[in-house]
Amino acid sequence: MLDKKLLSILVCPVSKAPLEYHEETEELLCKASGLAYPVRDGIPVMLEEEARHLTTDEKLA
Repeated sequence: MLDKKLLSILVCPVSKAPLEYHEETEELLCKASGLAYPVRDGIPVMLEEEARHLTTDEKLA
């Protein structure tokens, strides 16, 4: 689980849009940029090169 206060101040480094935490995949999703940033050992990895691209279904959900 990611700290709610931390989540409230984090934004996507690409689009500067807010992020959504998905506990099942341990990722922070940004629908604006279409990227998912991994959370490793409770630490968000906010690097564009480490992010994966969201699928079309993930962008629409």
